[in-house]
Amino acid sequence: MSKLYVGNLPSDCNESALRQLFQEHSLACTTILVKRGGYAFVDCADQSTADRAIDKLNGYTYLGSSLVVEPSVASSAKKRGSGVAKALVSNLPAQARLEELEVLFLSYGQVQHIEKLPSRDPNTQAVLVSYETQEQAQQAVNQLNGYDYDGNSLKVEMSSAESRRRGRSQRGGGVAFAGLSGSGRQTDFPLRILVQSDMVGAIIGRQGSTIRQITQMTRARVDVHRKDNVGSLEKAITIYGNPDNCTNACKKILEVMQQEANTTNKGEITLKILAHNNLIGRIIGKGGNTIKRIMQDTDTKITVSSINDINSFNLERIITVKGSIENMSKAESMISSKLRQSYENDLQAMAPQSMMFPGLHPMAMMSTAGMGYSSRGPGLYGSGPAPYPYQSSLPTQQGVATSDTQETTFLYIPNNSVGAIIGTKGSHIRNIIRFSGASVKIAPLEQDKPAEQQTERKVTIIGSPESQWKAQYLIFEKMREEGYVSGTEDVRLTIEILVPSTQVGRIIGKGGQNVRELQRVTGSVIKLSEQQATPPSAEEETTVHITGPFFSVQSAQRRIRAMVLQSGTTGGTGGAGSRVGRGSSQEGGVRSKRDGSATSQSGSTSQPCSQQPSSGSPSSHQQQQPPPQSPQAQ
Repeated sequence: MSKLYVGNLPSDCNESALRQLFQEHSLACTTILVKRGGYAFVDCADQSTADRAIDKLNGYTYLGSSLVVEPSVASSAKKRGSGVAKALVSNLPAQARLEELEVLFLSYGQVQHIEKLPSRDPNTQAVLVSYETQEQAQQAVNQLNGYDYDGNSLKVEMSSAESRRRGRSQRGGGVAFAGLSGSGRQTDFPLRILVQSDMVGAIIGRQGSTIRQITQMTRARVDVHRKDNVGSLEKAITIYGNPDNCTNACKKILEVMQQEANTTNKGEITLKILAHNNLIGRIIGKGGNTIKRIMQDTDTKITVSSINDINSFNLERIITVKGSIENMSKAESMISSKLRQSYENDLQAMAPQSMMFPGLHPMAMMSTAGMGYSSRGPGLYGSGPAPYPYQSSLPTQQGVATSDTQETTFLYIPNNSVGAIIGTKGSHIRNIIRFSGASVKIAPLEQDKPAEQQTERKVTIIGSPESQWKAQYLIFEKMREEGYVSGTEDVRLTIEILVPSTQVGRIIGKGGQNVRELQRVTGSVIKLSEQQATPPSAEEETTVHITGPFFSVQSAQRRIRAMVLQSGTTGGTGGAGSRVGRGSSQEGGVRSKRDGSATSQSGSTSQPCSQQPSSGSPSSHQQQQPPPQSPQAQ
């Protein structure tokens, strides 16, 4: 008995219809099992029949769909002892349909079955995905864990207990950034293209049939961002995979677009590639040499959109390619190769500077390149609402948070700046949330306190380290744009995070040595509240106040969180958390008491403890150190 996999079936295809198709081609089959999602398994009488079925039906157009017929490898996989080939996927949006999810899962192998599981959270759902081989399921786990799907960060693991233990041990150990090479996806630079909105339906196909076929044939993952920019004339498509797979998928999409254009008499189509502004110069080349060579080699016409078309929330430029589908595909391959090479060069150049910001991948820092602070700060590429490349598989450093760790931070802004941060009808804060992927909420005024006495407002930011960087950056940048500082001065704000009280001594150091060194190297003012007469328990937490310019407070946050995680103790969500609380403080090794007096750790006489500095200025009694030289985008 030989089993076949039959994919890309029409949604209304059933067992009798499929059996009739096989009979029409004189193919004897016994058992036919049609699965939800447009695929089936067919048992043929012998291997010869199976081979003839593949020859006759693979690529055969059946009710408007091009069939995929190939050997099923489930039985051989079991003989090899591949184990349970199931991946548990949780934190999926509740509204996500199984047909849409299958398109995503098919990028990593043949899906036998998708089982919906009960979820405690009514806003999310979980599914169990059965793959034909252990290798396919493991690949899905590696690539999809932490992947952003409609705003939800997916949690994916092998369903067997043994695989879960192995996965945790691999993630827990972490690796350094050495060469940024160790992950299989480090070379999988995603391809982003723009298509006309009225082409999206044809690209997706009825119930996802067309895009499913493209995914199966090219082994690339294709994400159509059809819900972004509602009402816009164009939609973005992100294609993940190795370079050849991305190019093949792009070519298939172009073929679908041309077919749709012919049907609607729209003439020739063009290819529009999205690329970060910081990479465009290397695509054009000195005197336009690079782009001219690509045009000559591929017989295409290539233009690049104006730099005036970008803004703070969209740093992508459009590379428009005109020519035949074959030539446009060749040009795309050459352009993507150059983009990938330039990106990896920048990534390598940023890696040594990541020591300033432990736990934050250089890719996240580059997400704000070209946005105001870029002349003084690090650069990296995040392209508007799209996740930056490889987010789901960033390598981690020993003892620091992974990219899907959720952190909470409180940031304080002047009360009169709230309107600017929110924007007209909430437009600006929505853009911050969309660009960063973080939850950003501004606290209302306190009802029992006169408004004139409330000089600042608390902003609660919840998200991964990368989301924290982006959200905080955009708030600092908006403050600068709105003129809340004079001349060339940097915006100085106060943030609060929470650390386990048992770690306060480690952060302060002997005689305040550690906290003074932190202040020196980061250029920020750091204070720790401490109101305890007895040794702290493992559950107690202490507020850390950090005041300074953006890069200074970011460096301080990341260093303090790394110290906490390296000690093996976590506080709040994802290590160092946050909470409100501007009580007494610790600075330079001075511990505050409940009565307001302070005792120096080095034995000096008591003195009043300084008040928490305002969000706009440093502590009045301390000479502020200049911020460290921020890394530059190479």
